[in-house]
Amino acid sequence: MNASHGEPPSGPVSTPAAAPAASAVPNFPDASDAPDAPREAGAAVPGPPPDAAAVSRSEYAAGSAFAAGDGLEWTRISPRHTWQRVAMAAVCAVPAAAVGGFLVSRNGGLPGALLWVAAVVVAVVLTGIIAELAHRSVGYAERADDLIVTHGVFVRRLIVVPYGRMQFVDVTAGLLERWMGIATVRMHTAAAATDATIPSVPAAEAAMLRDRLARKGEERNMGL
Repeated sequence: MNASHGEPPSGPVSTPAAAPAASAVPNFPDASDAPDAPREAGAAVPGPPPDAAAVSRSEYAAGSAFAAGDGLEWTRISPRHTWQRVAMAAVCAVPAAAVGGFLVSRNGGLPGALLWVAAVVVAVVLTGIIAELAHRSVGYAERADDLIVTHGVFVRRLIVVPYGRMQFVDVTAGLLERWMGIATVRMHTAAAATDATIPSVPAAEAAMLRDRLARKGEERNMGL
């Protein structure tokens, strides 16, 4: 049909090509000329890297000053330590209660004697409580070059004893300790301030610890 009579054209009709859309991002010749990108509210602003020393200090808690170190755990003493201390206190308390009660009864009568005996019993109980706390606080660890010992109920203390400084190892046990199967191991060094004592070690373990410490001390002295 002819276009002049309202008929559609017989051939395909070409449409004009659309103009390319302008880029939404401006082309800056240099990255420094670009404006700062807007930041979201509350977004963290990157800063300088943290100080390595500050990071290492933050990783240690206050109690780590008394840690064994090197991934080691403290070796604890025998739980018979508490009973040994209580037994020693009781042995001393019986004559103290008898003699003191008799002397107090001469002036204060029976009530005064009973008060004295009660005070002695309380002292024995307090001794047992402190002995249990001491048992939980004592520990030792054998490291590559030294032995470390920690103890203390009210004041915590940690002693580092280098194997090369040890002069001799002393193992002692009284009558009550021998009956309970425990012993005390003492490390003596050239300086008395660095001497260390480990109480209430099981007898078999005390013998093995004595031999290990003596052998390590001889090896370090031969290497000097």
